[in-house]
Parts: sequence; structure tokens; C-alpha cells
Amino acid sequence: MSAPVDPAEHFTQTARAAADRVISSYSTSFGLATKLLGPRHRSHVRSLYALVRVADEVVDGAASAAGLDPAEKAEALEHYAEETRRALQRGYSTDLVVHAFARTALEAQIGADLIDPFFDSMRADLEPAAYGAAEHQDYVYGSAEVIGLMCLQVFLREEQPTPAERKTLVHGARALGAAFQNINFLRDLAEDTGELGRDYLGGGTGMTEAQRQQWVNTVRLQLADARAAMPLLPRDARTAVRSACALFEALLEKIAVTPVEELYHSRVRVSNACKAGLAARAALRTRLETH
Repeated sequence: MSAPVDPAEHFTQTARAAADRVISSYSTSFGLATKLLGPRHRSHVRSLYALVRVADEVVDGAASAAGLDPAEKAEALEHYAEETRRALQRGYSTDLVVHAFARTALEAQIGADLIDPFFDSMRADLEPAAYGAAEHQDYVYGSAEVIGLMCLQVFLREEQPTPAERKTLVHGARALGAAFQNINFLRDLAEDTGELGRDYLGGGTGMTEAQRQQWVNTVRLQLADARAAMPLLPRDARTAVRSACALFEALLEKIAVTPVEELYHSRVRVSNACKAGLAARAALRTRLETH
């Protein structure tokens, strides 16, 4: 006779499967990248990103396609944020993606200090905007750095780093999130400025080669800070993080040699063969480490 199924656990596993489906549907590359994580981290990280993906669809994707006007999108986003807050309090949501996120957040001790800034940045995207240095920093923190910090909470939930190690890891997680976001801004100049009316980098529709180079130099420093922290990550998280870092570094170097005018008309990409090679090298480096 089989053991009775625990309804709460069965629902959570179903929710995590739904989050996995969201990621595999919207981001094949990310779905494959999470396979490089150890099994104890994989579904948790996918659950984090599924919530982020759905919020992004409210702001930029499915909600607009469904005909929602700006006020209706704002209302939908507030409903999603409120449901996320309630799920953290109750440990349960009827929304499968929110439920999966909440169970991960509770296990990894991810709180409102990270979740609220994320939704603040999503709210900022509801209207066209031009960002100065301070606004850029706030937006990047909420839209990207906190995601890195959430992932770090997942990776460290069974670890006991020293205070000095944790400080280095926190700095590295924030730097990696910021680097990824700034690279995406450079990749998406055409859509952001031409279609969405957003100027995240201060160049408007006329970024100069010198401005592009300044951002490339900034991101190179952010990636260097992120790489310095990677040996302190649990071994079963390092390969995936290194692979993602290497992929974005490859994108950055393509951006660095692409004329700015071309960046306003096309999106820089890296081939699947290149991605596979970067992942293999990341795995080899982790395998050769002695700790």
C-alpha cells in the first residue's frame, strides 16, 4: 500500500513544475543554464525567475498584447505584488507561480527587503522614463541586483560562510546582477528607446561611441567583482554562475566592437555552439578546484 500523499507538498511540487514550465517556455537558454545547478538549487532558482518573468509580462508583454491600458497594467501589477506579499505571510497562494516563489522565499529567508525593491522597479517601467545616474542605480538595484541576492540566499541556505566571505559574496551577487542588466540595456537599445520610450543608460537615441565604451568599461569591472566571489559559492552553484557570467561577458565583448548605430537596429547574440563551449569550460574550471 502506497504512503498517503501530503496535499501541501503535492501542491508545492505542482507549483514548482508550473514555474519550470514558465522558464522553459520563455527562456530556453536560462532553462538550460539552470540544469548546471545542483538539484537542491535548481527548482528554487527557477521559481524565483518565474515570478520575475510573469511580472515582466505584466509590464511589457502579455498584458499589453491583451489590450490592457497603462492604468489596467498598473492595477494588475499591484495585484501581483499584493498576492506575493500575502503568500509570504501564509506560505500559500492559489497562483502556482507565486506559491512556488513563496515556498522558496520562506526556505531561503528571502524577505520584503529584496522583494519590494523588485516591484518598485517594475512599477517604474509602467511609464516611459529617462534615468540619471541615481535613478539608474536605484532601478538596477531593484530590477537585477536583488535577483542576484535572492539567488545567493538560495545558494547559502545550508551554508555557514564567515562574515567576510558573506560580504564578498553579497558584493559579487550585486555586481553580477548589475552587469547582466547593463548588458541587456546595451543589447536592447532599439526596443527600449524606440518602442518603449525608456532611456536606461543616459544616451537617449543618440548614444556616442565614447558613452558606449564607458558602459563597457563599467560592466567589465562589475564582472571582475562577480568573478572574484565565485570561488566562495557552494560547488554545486559555481558552474551555472560561471557559465552565465561567461556568456554575458561574451555578449559584452561583441557589444564593444559593434558600432553604436548598429546596436540601435539589431540585438547582439552569441551562437549556441559558443554557449555550449562556455558552459563546458565553466564546468571544467569548477571540477579542477580543490574545495
